[in-house]
Amino acid sequence: MITVYPETGKPLWVDLCDPTPDEIAQACDDYGLAIPPREQLEEIEFSSRLQYEDGVFTISVPITPHNKSDTGESETTPLGFVLTRDILVTVRFSHLHTFKPIMERVKRRRRTAPDIFMVIIEAVIDYGADRLEELRGEALGISRRIFHKEMHEMQRHYAAAGNLLRDTLVRIGDMGERMSYIRDTMLVLQRAMPFLTEHGDDWMEPLVKARLKMAAADVQSLNEYEVHLTDKLQFLLDAALGFISTEQNDLFKVMTIWSVVGIPPVLMAGIWGMNFHVMPELSWPLGYPMALATIAVSALVPLLWFKWRGWW
Repeated sequence: MITVYPETGKPLWVDLCDPTPDEIAQACDDYGLAIPPREQLEEIEFSSRLQYEDGVFTISVPITPHNKSDTGESETTPLGFVLTRDILVTVRFSHLHTFKPIMERVKRRRRTAPDIFMVIIEAVIDYGADRLEELRGEALGISRRIFHKEMHEMQRHYAAAGNLLRDTLVRIGDMGERMSYIRDTMLVLQRAMPFLTEHGDDWMEPLVKARLKMAAADVQSLNEYEVHLTDKLQFLLDAALGFISTEQNDLFKVMTIWSVVGIPPVLMAGIWGMNFHVMPELSWPLGYPMALATIAVSALVPLLWFKWRGWW
C-alpha cells in the first residue's frame, strides 16, 4: 500500500507487507532508503532496533498478531519503520489487524510522515492496552475459580479438583507467554519514544513531539501495570501449586489413615487364622461372632481416635 500527496504525487507512506528480498531491494532503489530485511529487524539488541543516521530513523518493534494462525507462529513478528521528514516505510511480515483501522484513519485527512508514524504507534499502544485488559479479566476469572465457590465445591471430588487445577496451570502458563510478548513490545517502545524525541527534535512538528511525550507516558503506565499483572499471575501460579500440594497431602493423609486402620483387623484375623490344635475360641459357640466383632472394633477404635484428634 502506498499513500501519496495528491498535489505532488510523491510517496508519503509505503507499507511493505510480507515483502520478498527482491521487493525490499526494489523499494530501496525507488525511495533511496536502506530498508532492513527481516533478519535485521529480528535482532534483539537495542542498538539494532533503534538507529538514526542522516535524518533517517530505522526502528524495529516486535508485535504479536491477534490471531496466531496469521503467521503460523506463536511468537512475535517484527514491525519495521524507516522514517524521514518526508516519507514513512513500514515493513511487516503478517497481516496485523490494527493496520486496517490505521489506514482508514490516515485517509480521513492529509498528514505528514511523522504524523502517520504516530498514528501507528498509538494504535500499537492501544492494542497492547487492550491485550493487558483481556489478561486482567482472565486473571480475575482464574482467581474466582480457585479461591471461591467452584474450588470449594470440588474439595471432596479429587478427580474434578485435579482437572480444574491442571487446567488452571495451563491457562496461567499461556497467559504468562502472552504477557511476555506484550512486555517485549512495550520495552522497545519505552526506549523508542525518548530516542525519537532526542534525535528528531530539529524537524518534527510540535504536535508530533507532544504526542510522543503522551505516548511515552502511556507506555510507562502500561509497563507498570504489566509488572502488577505479572505479580498477580505469579501469585495465582503459587496458589494453584499450593492447592495441588494440599490435595496431594489430603490424599496421602487418607491413605495413611486407612493403612493404619487396617493393621489391627489384619492382626486379629492373622491370630485366629493360625492352625494350632489348641485354640479355646474354636470350641466357643459364639467364637465366630466374637471374632468378627473384635475385628470391627479394632478398626473402629483408630478411626475414632483420628476423629477425636482432628486428623480426619
